[in-house]
Amino acid sequence: MESIHLIAVGGSIMHNLALALHQRGAHVTGSDDEIFEPARTRLGAAGVLPEAEGWFPEKIHAGLSAVIVGMHARPDNPELARAQALGLKIYSFPEYIYEASKDKQRVVIGGSHGKTSITALILHVLRFHNRKFDYAVGAQLAGFDLMVQLTDDAPIIIIEGDEYLSSPVDRRPKFHLYQHHIGVISGISWDHINVFPTEEIYRQQFEIFARQTPKAGVLIYDRDDEQTQLVAVPTSPDVAYVGYGPHEHVIRDGRTFLITKKDEEVPIQVFGEHNLRNISAAKEVCKQLGIKGKDFYQAIASFKGAARRLELVQAGATSVVYKDFAHAPSKLRATAQALKKQFPERRLVACLELHTFSSLNPDFLPQYAHCFDAPDVAVVYFNPHVLEHKRLPPLAPEAVQQAFQRPDLRVFTDSQALAAFLHAQLWASTNLLLMTSGTFDGLDLGALAAEVTGS
Repeated sequence: MESIHLIAVGGSIMHNLALALHQRGAHVTGSDDEIFEPARTRLGAAGVLPEAEGWFPEKIHAGLSAVIVGMHARPDNPELARAQALGLKIYSFPEYIYEASKDKQRVVIGGSHGKTSITALILHVLRFHNRKFDYAVGAQLAGFDLMVQLTDDAPIIIIEGDEYLSSPVDRRPKFHLYQHHIGVISGISWDHINVFPTEEIYRQQFEIFARQTPKAGVLIYDRDDEQTQLVAVPTSPDVAYVGYGPHEHVIRDGRTFLITKKDEEVPIQVFGEHNLRNISAAKEVCKQLGIKGKDFYQAIASFKGAARRLELVQAGATSVVYKDFAHAPSKLRATAQALKKQFPERRLVACLELHTFSSLNPDFLPQYAHCFDAPDVAVVYFNPHVLEHKRLPPLAPEAVQQAFQRPDLRVFTDSQALAAFLHAQLWASTNLLLMTSGTFDGLDLGALAAEVTGS
């Protein structure tokens, strides 16, 4: 039996890997200095929750088959040091996923935006048609218990290819380590400024990914994205380069229909140009995996979207409330434009929380210029204490307004004042969009949604 120890087991993807390994029959142990929900409950139910939080070098012994170190451990972690001293096999998350899938066809979905949704679309279609597959994805998907699955008999694995660093001691982007056979680049928009200090350095990571496409491999890319065009230029005669754009469609009465090559209409449950591009990317991948067009459309009609990606919170007669994980400029623009185009007769109130290191960094803020022009009422919220925690300089609301290049932008730094402003709005024929990777510091979304929709 394999005996595997995970350092920083409480992370969102790491605890899913621990559970996947446990399901496969490995003896799994782990450590972390903080374990939050839902990881705590899920690890506890499987019997692999550490007895105490903290780092315990005595857990590292010569009998371990492997040690997997998560990104949130520090380079001087005492368990990592012990594993190094014993000469054990030490893997980052992407290294281990590659090791476990060396004999499989590897499909890696990369890009600054859309990769979770594209991955979710592909998994939905494959499962709909009872295909065997493994996967590793960074977000919880509807209908999937775990975000990682590793089996012995699945011939393919679908991997969401995050460009962030692999581990505290391996500063290579994760998606460089999977060694894809089929690669996707959904778009490139500078992010993770704390790791990639310039736009050029960031783009170079995708250039490396594109060049890694092997002989007889396939690189699928957004043909309309300028940055992607720079890295996906055909450079090898032995690689198939496939460009895609938004799927042909029509919008009627707040509903989007795909138009097939046979001029048939397929109703779908997601919307927005970014999702129509995601669908095209997923369709090209599925085609490479042997899924015919009619079978793709049959499956896609029941796809409800990835969790936290333009997710419907509540709907009323004349108003809807959506929430979205969006925080990067390109995602912000795409999501806001999608709602305006889907419901052109309604006002849109959109609220963004600046929560990530990049979004709160004064050097990065100018990237948001004109990204929030689509909403009728645009609101930005940030908590000054988060800046302190991330060791960033103080940020003035006026500086945020200037960066967004929208004079009527409302900027709040107090969650109660934000709530009061939103509750004071007139919501007849008006939609609400909330975008954050945080929580707006405890905003009661249920009560607000009920008020907006009159439920």
